[in-house]
Amino acid sequence: MAAKQQTANCGCKGIRTCLICEANDDKRQLIKKASLHYDFIYDQESKLAVPSAGNVHQAFPFPGVFLWENFVSEDEERELVAKMDQDVWRDSQSGRRKQDFGPKVNFRKRRVCLGGFSGLPAVSHKLVDRMTKEPLLADFHPVEQCNLEYSPERGSAIDPHLDDSWLWGQRLVTLNLLSDTMITMSLDQGWGDMDQGEVRVAINIPRKSLFVMYGEARHRWKHAIHREHIHSRRVCSTFRELTPEFLHGGEQEKLGSELLDLASSFKGVPV
Repeated sequence: MAAKQQTANCGCKGIRTCLICEANDDKRQLIKKASLHYDFIYDQESKLAVPSAGNVHQAFPFPGVFLWENFVSEDEERELVAKMDQDVWRDSQSGRRKQDFGPKVNFRKRRVCLGGFSGLPAVSHKLVDRMTKEPLLADFHPVEQCNLEYSPERGSAIDPHLDDSWLWGQRLVTLNLLSDTMITMSLDQGWGDMDQGEVRVAINIPRKSLFVMYGEARHRWKHAIHREHIHSRRVCSTFRELTPEFLHGGEQEKLGSELLDLASSFKGVPV
């Protein structure tokens, strides 16, 4: 079946830009100021952030990340992307396109409603079951899935940020498809004796792998995907869980239960 695609427009707002709006509006060109920073590369085997060339600082442990390589096979990857491409990809910020399976949320006012949420997509059922075989994710119950498409032609990226921690819980789980990429973790205020500049840790995320952030990597370190690390089409699915406020015994337990019941039906369509 042919993919349902929208015209390649720009979905950027505010200070965010992509190659489309930068080409059409000189005023939207990014002006990057030089800043002091220290670069490290995450070593999967040792679990250390290792200094890159020119960085004289010592390696340090980098907890709070987990990588499951070859989480899906090539056949599964092909099936997952084909299913996504049967739905509409909607323009989003910074040259990305997205598909949302989740509740309607106003983070500023802290309001959540079901909206058009009908559950996670059917194709994700086996993925969620497989996740729970990992002890770190044994009790992971996702209530939202966001599919994102990155393209080098659009200059797709996402700026350094921390995901919401009022609604979304301890673990962020992302399945990376079609191409390898790099996620950059950063601290503005520095780390250890590197207190006068930004500290950045680059983590290689192979194609077909599952990447998990939790603990300090989730709540203290910002994460970003930079434009220069998108070399070909990249598709990813990020799964989010609820905070204790929406679980058993929490103030919004009833709403949380409704959301979890819907999510676990695996009958969802993009909202």
